[in-house]
Amino acid sequence: MEAFKFSRATTVEQAAVSGKGPVAAMPEARFVAGGTTLIDLMKLNVERPKVVVDINGLPLDKIEPTPEGGLRLGALTRNSYVANYDAVKRDYAVLSEAILSGASPQLRNMATTGGNLLQRTRCPYFRDTAHACNKREPGSGCSAIDGHNRMLAVLGGSKDCIATNPSDQNVALTALEATVHIHGPKGERMVPVNEFYLLPGSTPHKETVLEPGEVITGVTLPKPVAGAKSLYLKLRDRAAYEFALSSAAVVVKVNGGRIEYARVALGGVGTRPWRSLEAERELEGKRADAATFRRAAEAALRDAKPASENGFKIELAKRCIVRALTNATVSA
Repeated sequence: MEAFKFSRATTVEQAAVSGKGPVAAMPEARFVAGGTTLIDLMKLNVERPKVVVDINGLPLDKIEPTPEGGLRLGALTRNSYVANYDAVKRDYAVLSEAILSGASPQLRNMATTGGNLLQRTRCPYFRDTAHACNKREPGSGCSAIDGHNRMLAVLGGSKDCIATNPSDQNVALTALEATVHIHGPKGERMVPVNEFYLLPGSTPHKETVLEPGEVITGVTLPKPVAGAKSLYLKLRDRAAYEFALSSAAVVVKVNGGRIEYARVALGGVGTRPWRSLEAERELEGKRADAATFRRAAEAALRDAKPASENGFKIELAKRCIVRALTNATVSA
Protein backbone atom coordinates (compact mmCIF):
# COMPACT_ATOMS: atom_id res chain seq x y z
CA MET A 1 0.00 0.00 0.00
CA GLU A 2 1.32 3.41 -0.95
CA ALA A 3 1.13 6.57 1.17
CA PHE A 4 -1.93 8.79 0.70
CA LYS A 5 -3.59 11.87 2.15
CA PHE A 6 -6.67 11.23 4.28
CA SER A 7 -9.62 13.50 5.03
CA ARG A 8 -13.21 13.25 6.26
CA ALA A 9 -16.32 14.80 4.79
CA THR A 10 -19.40 15.60 6.87
CA THR A 11 -21.63 17.01 4.11
CA VAL A 12 -22.29 15.90 0.55
CA GLU A 13 -21.01 19.25 -0.72
CA GLN A 14 -17.81 18.87 1.28
CA ALA A 15 -17.28 15.39 -0.15
CA ALA A 16 -16.61 16.92 -3.56
CA VAL A 17 -13.85 19.08 -2.08
CA SER A 18 -10.71 17.71 -0.44
CA GLY A 19 -7.43 19.26 0.60
CA LYS A 20 -6.62 22.32 -1.50
CA GLY A 21 -9.18 21.84 -4.22
CA PRO A 22 -12.09 19.86 -5.61
CA VAL A 23 -11.78 16.12 -5.86
CA ALA A 24 -12.79 16.59 -9.51
CA ALA A 25 -9.28 17.93 -10.08
CA MET A 26 -7.75 14.82 -8.52
CA PRO A 27 -8.46 11.75 -10.67
CA GLU A 28 -6.48 9.61 -8.23
CA ALA A 29 -8.73 10.46 -5.27
CA ARG A 30 -11.13 7.86 -3.85
CA PHE A 31 -14.08 7.91 -1.46
CA VAL A 32 -14.19 5.24 1.25
CA ALA A 33 -17.21 4.00 3.23
CA GLY A 34 -17.20 0.32 4.24
CA GLY A 35 -13.89 -0.16 2.45
CA THR A 36 -14.63 -3.81 1.68
CA THR A 37 -13.34 -3.44 -1.89
CA LEU A 38 -11.13 -0.35 -1.85
CA ILE A 39 -8.91 -1.33 1.08
CA ASP A 40 -8.32 -4.80 -0.34
CA LEU A 41 -7.25 -3.33 -3.67
CA MET A 42 -5.01 -0.76 -1.99
CA LYS A 43 -3.21 -3.55 -0.15
CA LEU A 44 -2.62 -5.26 -3.51
CA ASN A 45 -1.41 -1.98 -5.09
CA VAL A 46 -4.17 -2.28 -7.65
CA GLU A 47 -5.74 0.92 -6.34
CA ARG A 48 -3.17 3.61 -5.50
CA PRO A 49 -5.12 6.75 -4.58
CA LYS A 50 -3.27 9.92 -3.67
CA VAL A 51 -6.24 11.12 -1.59
CA VAL A 52 -8.78 9.05 0.37
CA VAL A 53 -11.92 10.82 1.59
CA ASP A 54 -13.92 9.13 4.37
CA ILE A 55 -17.64 9.73 3.70
CA ASN A 56 -19.08 7.75 6.62
CA GLY A 57 -20.09 11.01 8.25
CA LEU A 58 -22.52 11.91 5.48
CA PRO A 59 -26.25 11.70 6.34
CA LEU A 60 -26.91 9.00 3.75
CA ASP A 61 -27.68 5.95 5.89
CA LYS A 62 -31.50 6.01 5.82
CA ILE A 63 -34.16 4.06 3.93
CA GLU A 64 -37.16 6.25 3.16
CA PRO A 65 -40.39 5.95 1.16
CA THR A 66 -40.68 8.16 -1.92
CA PRO A 67 -43.76 10.25 -2.83
CA GLU A 68 -44.26 8.00 -5.86
CA GLY A 69 -44.65 4.90 -3.68
CA GLY A 70 -41.13 3.56 -4.09
CA LEU A 71 -38.19 3.41 -1.72
CA ARG A 72 -34.98 5.42 -1.51
CA LEU A 73 -31.87 3.71 -0.15
CA GLY A 74 -29.17 6.06 1.10
CA ALA A 75 -25.74 5.35 -0.35
CA LEU A 76 -24.38 4.53 3.11
CA THR A 77 -27.10 2.07 4.09
CA ARG A 78 -25.33 -1.15 5.02
CA ASN A 79 -26.13 -4.24 2.99
CA SER A 80 -27.36 -6.21 6.01
CA TYR A 81 -29.75 -3.39 6.95
CA VAL A 82 -31.20 -3.20 3.43
CA ALA A 83 -31.58 -6.98 3.10
CA ASN A 84 -33.49 -7.26 6.38
CA TYR A 85 -35.61 -4.12 6.03
CA ASP A 86 -39.29 -5.07 6.16
CA ALA A 87 -40.38 -3.06 3.11
CA VAL A 88 -37.49 -4.47 1.05
CA LYS A 89 -38.32 -8.07 2.02
CA ARG A 90 -42.01 -7.49 1.29
CA ASP A 91 -41.93 -5.42 -1.92
CA TYR A 92 -38.46 -6.04 -3.38
CA ALA A 93 -37.69 -9.62 -2.36
CA VAL A 94 -35.24 -10.04 -5.24
CA LEU A 95 -32.98 -7.39 -3.72
CA SER A 96 -33.03 -8.90 -0.24
CA GLU A 97 -32.29 -12.36 -1.66
CA ALA A 98 -29.46 -11.06 -3.84
CA ILE A 99 -27.72 -9.26 -0.99
CA LEU A 100 -28.02 -12.22 1.37
CA SER A 101 -26.53 -14.53 -1.26
CA GLY A 102 -23.26 -12.58 -1.32
CA ALA A 103 -20.19 -12.28 0.88
CA SER A 104 -20.49 -13.05 4.62
CA PRO A 105 -22.53 -11.54 7.48
CA GLN A 106 -19.46 -9.59 8.62
CA LEU A 107 -18.89 -8.08 5.18
CA ARG A 108 -22.58 -7.31 4.70
CA ASN A 109 -22.51 -5.41 7.99
CA MET A 110 -19.80 -3.14 6.56
CA ALA A 111 -20.56 -2.96 2.83
CA THR A 112 -22.78 -0.12 1.63
CA THR A 113 -25.31 0.34 -1.15
CA GLY A 114 -23.13 2.92 -2.89
CA GLY A 115 -19.95 0.93 -2.43
CA ASN A 116 -21.57 -2.18 -3.85
CA LEU A 117 -22.56 -0.24 -6.95
CA LEU A 118 -18.84 0.41 -7.50
CA GLN A 119 -17.57 -3.07 -6.63
CA ARG A 120 -14.59 -3.99 -8.82
CA THR A 121 -14.15 -7.20 -10.77
CA ARG A 122 -12.69 -10.37 -9.27
CA CYS A 123 -10.79 -11.22 -12.45
CA PRO A 124 -7.52 -12.71 -11.13
CA TYR A 125 -5.42 -10.75 -13.63
CA PHE A 126 -6.93 -7.45 -12.52
CA ARG A 127 -5.96 -8.20 -8.94
CA ASP A 128 -2.41 -9.39 -9.75
CA THR A 129 -0.09 -6.58 -10.79
CA ALA A 130 2.37 -9.09 -12.27
CA HIS A 131 0.00 -9.65 -15.20
CA ALA A 132 -1.22 -7.39 -17.98
CA CYS A 133 -4.67 -5.90 -17.48
CA ASN A 134 -6.25 -3.14 -19.55
CA LYS A 135 -8.71 -2.40 -16.76
CA ARG A 136 -5.93 -1.78 -14.27
CA GLU A 137 -3.35 -0.33 -16.71
CA PRO A 138 -4.88 0.84 -20.01
CA GLY A 139 -3.00 -0.39 -23.07
CA SER A 140 -1.10 -3.16 -21.29
CA GLY A 141 -3.17 -6.02 -22.71
CA CYS A 142 -5.62 -8.60 -21.35
CA SER A 143 -4.06 -11.73 -19.86
CA ALA A 144 -7.48 -13.28 -19.28
CA ILE A 145 -8.43 -13.77 -22.92
CA ASP A 146 -5.80 -16.48 -23.43
CA GLY A 147 -5.45 -17.33 -19.74
CA HIS A 148 -7.55 -18.67 -16.88
CA ASN A 149 -11.01 -17.34 -17.75
CA ARG A 150 -13.44 -19.89 -16.32
CA MET A 151 -15.15 -17.28 -14.11
CA LEU A 152 -15.23 -14.50 -16.69
CA ALA A 153 -17.82 -12.97 -19.02
CA VAL A 154 -19.57 -14.41 -22.06
CA LEU A 155 -21.70 -11.29 -22.61
CA GLY A 156 -20.47 -7.75 -23.27
CA GLY A 157 -16.77 -8.53 -23.60
CA SER A 158 -14.32 -7.08 -26.10
CA LYS A 159 -10.84 -7.86 -27.40
CA ASP A 160 -9.53 -5.74 -24.52
CA CYS A 161 -11.48 -7.15 -21.55
CA ILE A 162 -13.78 -10.02 -20.52
CA ALA A 163 -13.90 -9.30 -16.77
CA THR A 164 -17.24 -9.89 -15.05
CA ASN A 165 -19.07 -7.51 -12.76
CA PRO A 166 -19.09 -9.41 -9.43
CA SER A 167 -22.08 -7.86 -7.65
CA ASP A 168 -25.29 -9.62 -6.66
CA GLN A 169 -27.02 -6.47 -5.43
CA ASN A 170 -26.62 -4.71 -8.75
CA VAL A 171 -28.20 -7.53 -10.73
CA ALA A 172 -31.31 -7.17 -8.59
CA LEU A 173 -31.26 -3.37 -8.89
CA THR A 174 -31.11 -3.77 -12.68
CA ALA A 175 -34.17 -6.03 -12.73
CA LEU A 176 -35.97 -3.53 -10.48
CA GLU A 177 -35.07 -0.62 -12.80
CA ALA A 178 -33.53 1.38 -9.98
CA THR A 179 -32.18 4.91 -10.38
CA VAL A 180 -28.77 6.02 -9.09
CA HIS A 181 -28.54 9.50 -7.52
CA ILE A 182 -25.21 11.29 -7.99
CA HIS A 183 -23.82 14.54 -6.56
CA GLY A 184 -20.74 16.27 -7.89
CA PRO A 185 -19.07 19.62 -8.53
CA LYS A 186 -21.63 20.32 -11.28
CA GLY A 187 -24.63 19.52 -9.09
CA GLU A 188 -26.97 16.57 -8.90
CA ARG A 189 -28.06 14.08 -11.56
CA MET A 190 -29.96 10.82 -11.75
CA VAL A 191 -28.98 7.86 -13.92
CA PRO A 192 -30.99 4.66 -14.55
CA VAL A 193 -28.90 1.79 -13.22
CA ASN A 194 -28.89 0.10 -16.63
CA GLU A 195 -27.15 3.20 -18.03
CA PHE A 196 -24.78 3.60 -15.07
CA TYR A 197 -22.39 0.85 -16.20
CA LEU A 198 -20.25 1.01 -19.33
CA LEU A 199 -19.26 -1.83 -21.61
CA PRO A 200 -15.47 -2.33 -21.71
CA GLY A 201 -14.97 -1.75 -25.44
CA SER A 202 -11.51 -0.25 -25.89
CA THR A 203 -11.66 1.57 -22.51
CA PRO A 204 -12.23 -1.14 -19.87
CA HIS A 205 -10.75 1.11 -17.16
CA LYS A 206 -13.91 3.24 -17.45
CA GLU A 207 -16.53 1.15 -15.68
CA THR A 208 -19.30 3.65 -14.89
CA VAL A 209 -20.54 7.09 -15.92
CA LEU A 210 -19.22 8.62 -12.67
CA GLU A 211 -16.90 11.58 -13.19
CA PRO A 212 -14.03 12.49 -10.81
CA GLY A 213 -15.42 14.18 -7.72
CA GLU A 214 -18.90 12.72 -8.05
CA VAL A 215 -20.31 10.72 -5.16
CA ILE A 216 -23.32 8.40 -5.14
CA THR A 217 -25.90 9.69 -2.66
CA GLY A 218 -28.59 7.04 -3.01
CA VAL A 219 -30.64 4.63 -5.06
CA THR A 220 -34.36 4.90 -5.75
CA LEU A 221 -36.48 1.81 -6.25
CA PRO A 222 -39.68 2.49 -8.24
CA LYS A 223 -43.12 1.68 -6.92
CA PRO A 224 -43.48 -2.11 -6.92
CA VAL A 225 -45.56 -3.60 -9.72
CA ALA A 226 -48.85 -4.74 -8.21
CA GLY A 227 -49.16 -8.50 -8.29
CA ALA A 228 -45.60 -9.13 -9.47
CA LYS A 229 -43.31 -11.76 -7.92
CA SER A 230 -39.55 -11.38 -7.78
CA LEU A 231 -36.72 -13.82 -7.17
CA TYR A 232 -32.92 -14.08 -7.24
CA LEU A 233 -31.22 -17.35 -8.11
CA LYS A 234 -27.44 -17.73 -7.81
CA LEU A 235 -25.43 -20.68 -9.11
CA ARG A 236 -21.88 -21.03 -7.80
CA ASP A 237 -19.15 -23.54 -7.02
CA ARG A 238 -19.97 -23.63 -3.31
CA ALA A 239 -22.95 -22.62 -1.24
CA ALA A 240 -21.44 -19.71 0.69
CA TYR A 241 -18.96 -16.88 0.29
CA GLU A 242 -18.59 -17.38 -3.45
CA PHE A 243 -19.14 -15.31 -6.57
CA ALA A 244 -21.70 -16.35 -9.16
CA LEU A 245 -20.95 -18.54 -12.13
CA SER A 246 -24.39 -17.44 -13.24
CA SER A 247 -27.28 -15.70 -11.53
CA ALA A 248 -30.69 -14.40 -12.53
CA ALA A 249 -32.89 -11.69 -11.04
CA VAL A 250 -36.46 -11.80 -12.30
CA VAL A 251 -39.57 -9.72 -11.68
CA VAL A 252 -42.67 -11.31 -13.23
CA LYS A 253 -46.41 -10.71 -13.16
CA VAL A 254 -48.72 -13.46 -14.43
CA ASN A 255 -52.39 -12.80 -15.16
CA GLY A 256 -54.68 -15.54 -16.41
CA GLY A 257 -51.76 -17.81 -17.15
CA ARG A 258 -49.99 -15.24 -19.33
CA ILE A 259 -47.03 -13.08 -18.49
CA GLU A 260 -48.15 -9.47 -18.19
CA TYR A 261 -44.85 -7.99 -17.01
CA ALA A 262 -41.29 -9.32 -17.03
CA ARG A 263 -37.85 -8.01 -16.15
CA VAL A 264 -34.77 -10.24 -16.39
CA ALA A 265 -31.20 -9.43 -15.34
CA LEU A 266 -28.19 -11.71 -15.24
CA GLY A 267 -25.06 -11.84 -13.10
CA GLY A 268 -21.82 -13.79 -13.37
CA VAL A 269 -21.92 -13.86 -17.16
CA GLY A 270 -21.67 -10.20 -18.19
CA THR A 271 -19.11 -7.44 -18.07
CA ARG A 272 -21.79 -5.41 -16.29
CA PRO A 273 -25.04 -6.37 -14.54
CA TRP A 274 -26.80 -7.68 -17.63
CA ARG A 275 -30.40 -6.76 -18.37
CA SER A 276 -31.85 -8.98 -21.08
CA LEU A 277 -34.38 -7.07 -23.14
CA GLU A 278 -34.36 -10.03 -25.52
CA ALA A 279 -35.63 -12.38 -22.81
CA GLU A 280 -38.24 -9.87 -21.70
CA ARG A 281 -39.62 -9.60 -25.24
CA GLU A 282 -39.93 -13.37 -25.43
CA LEU A 283 -41.83 -13.44 -22.14
CA GLU A 284 -44.35 -10.61 -22.19
CA GLY A 285 -47.76 -11.64 -23.47
CA LYS A 286 -46.81 -15.32 -23.62
CA ARG A 287 -47.96 -18.28 -21.58
CA ALA A 288 -46.05 -18.83 -18.34
CA ASP A 289 -44.73 -22.29 -19.15
CA ALA A 290 -41.46 -24.16 -19.63
CA ALA A 291 -41.39 -23.67 -23.40
CA THR A 292 -41.72 -19.90 -23.04
CA PHE A 293 -39.05 -19.78 -20.37
CA ARG A 294 -36.64 -21.77 -22.53
CA ARG A 295 -37.20 -19.48 -25.52
CA ALA A 296 -36.48 -16.49 -23.27
CA ALA A 297 -33.30 -18.12 -22.03
CA GLU A 298 -32.15 -18.88 -25.57
CA ALA A 299 -32.76 -15.27 -26.56
CA ALA A 300 -30.85 -13.95 -23.54
CA LEU A 301 -27.69 -15.89 -24.45
CA ARG A 302 -27.96 -15.66 -28.25
CA ASP A 303 -25.03 -13.23 -28.52
CA ALA A 304 -22.82 -14.94 -25.93
CA LYS A 305 -19.16 -15.32 -26.88
CA PRO A 306 -17.24 -17.80 -24.74
CA ALA A 307 -13.51 -17.81 -24.11
CA SER A 308 -11.40 -20.96 -23.82
CA GLU A 309 -12.66 -22.12 -20.40
CA ASN A 310 -16.09 -20.58 -19.81
CA GLY A 311 -18.28 -21.97 -22.59
CA PHE A 312 -20.22 -24.01 -20.00
CA LYS A 313 -21.63 -20.74 -18.65
CA ILE A 314 -23.91 -20.35 -21.66
CA GLU A 315 -26.01 -23.43 -20.95
CA LEU A 316 -25.70 -22.83 -17.19
CA ALA A 317 -27.10 -19.31 -17.57
CA LYS A 318 -29.99 -20.57 -19.69
CA ARG A 319 -30.92 -23.13 -17.05
CA CYS A 320 -30.58 -20.47 -14.35
CA ILE A 321 -33.07 -18.24 -16.17
CA VAL A 322 -35.56 -21.08 -16.68
CA ARG A 323 -35.35 -22.14 -13.02
CA ALA A 324 -35.67 -18.56 -11.73
CA LEU A 325 -38.75 -17.93 -13.89
CA THR A 326 -40.27 -21.25 -12.90
CA ASN A 327 -39.76 -20.60 -9.19
CA ALA A 328 -41.07 -17.02 -9.47
CA THR A 329 -44.28 -18.04 -11.24
CA VAL A 330 -45.09 -21.30 -9.50
CA SER A 331 -47.49 -19.55 -7.09
CA ALA A 332 -48.61 -16.82 -9.48
